[in-house]
Amino acid sequence: MNRRNFLLVVGATLALPAFAQGKPMKIGVIGSGRIGSTIGGLWVKAGHEVMFSDRDPEQVKRAIDSLGPELKPKARTGSVQEAVAFGDAILIAVPYAALPAIRDQVGEQLKGKVVIDPNNPVPSRDGEMGAQAKEKGAGVSTASLLPGARIVRSFNSWGYATMAREANRPAPRMALPVAADDAGALKTGMQLVADAGFDPVNAGSLAASKAFDLGSSVSGKILTAEELRKALSLK
Repeated sequence: MNRRNFLLVVGATLALPAFAQGKPMKIGVIGSGRIGSTIGGLWVKAGHEVMFSDRDPEQVKRAIDSLGPELKPKARTGSVQEAVAFGDAILIAVPYAALPAIRDQVGEQLKGKVVIDPNNPVPSRDGEMGAQAKEKGAGVSTASLLPGARIVRSFNSWGYATMAREANRPAPRMALPVAADDAGALKTGMQLVADAGFDPVNAGSLAASKAFDLGSSVSGKILTAEELRKALSLK
């Protein structure tokens, strides 16, 4: 584990940020709103290089500005295509109904990439597509929308404010489930959840991830790893 001994000044308080436990990665973020900027920002604080992209340039500017001058050098801005080309892993954080547009725009470039999926189908917002994805399970639905991408389901059932507040808290840390059908992608996803400041819990396959979709019994609950495993009936 790469440890560096310095303190990050946040306002009038001192906080020790997390650091990437493996080799720092390059991560592309598609969608730099509240979820994308929060998770991407936690990765920047951990030492990863992050390129933020969004159809709204102001969203990207706010994401970068929120990091403060000490961390800005680790963050970049670019187009969606540039973010995909840049990233060893990609976070897509958009309204669920926007995923087909992402597929049409960069679907070919996403093939073979680890794609972190925190997106939730909301029928009242996403229409029939959202209703079908909710019934099927969001992780499986995202995989069918982005064929060839190595989907990792995580960060999806907790609001951005909760994640920002609970990240890197003293042990026992807040736990987040991680699911994937690809063993290598699962390993990367577990590492990125840990680097964001949470305890990752292996929740199995994308089909199994329906158990922690938005509105599930664990959705929004702040649980330790032991509590989360128990709640999801995991060993």
